[in-house]
Amino acid sequence: MLNEPFPSPEIIGQFRQFGELGPAYRIMAPIRPLDKNDWLLLIQIPETGEEVEYKYSNVQNDPKAH
Repeated sequence: MLNEPFPSPEIIGQFRQFGELGPAYRIMAPIRPLDKNDWLLLIQIPETGEEVEYKYSNVQNDPKAH
């Protein structure tokens, strides 16, 4: 399971935002695979400089930041 390749390497470096009105975040790196074809990702919130873990399934539902 640890050797499983991340399914969407093209999103690394992209900026997305939490929902339609939330702050933007940058996708930094995949951390590890989870159950049900999901992944844990490292994201950074530029507004605060905070780096947090966030599920890939959530990223897929968030719009690209403009």
